[in-house]
Amino acid sequence: MKKLFCVLIAALVLGTMLQGCGSKNETPEEPQEEETRITAELAYEGVNNYCHEEFDWGPAEENPDIMYVEMGEESDTEYQVIFRSYTGAFDYFYVNKEDGSTRIVTYVPSLDLTEENGTINLFDYLEKN
Repeated sequence: MKKLFCVLIAALVLGTMLQGCGSKNETPEEPQEEETRITAELAYEGVNNYCHEEFDWGPAEENPDIMYVEMGEESDTEYQVIFRSYTGAFDYFYVNKEDGSTRIVTYVPSLDLTEENGTINLFDYLEKN
């Protein structure tokens, strides 16, 4: 009887100790959301890639000054990246610093015409790592 009592106590103590080794009942820590803020370099890279993909750069092969991509002004919320076409038109890309959404505004100086020309997601034109 004494032996049975000791075995029961030992089993109880062992069971209690093993419970502490089990998984904790805490919710797992959620992974930190990656910083997606766009830098000026990323804005330029994405717009440059877009322009080289969407526009014919053939006319600029012999005279590269007639077509280019350059950084424009910067505000608290967006970067301006400018594409000049060989036709003399300018596409202004306004890149949202937070999410990469980019609106395009085309300006034709010879006609003094400004027109909203759609949007792109900058991340679609950044190199995949």
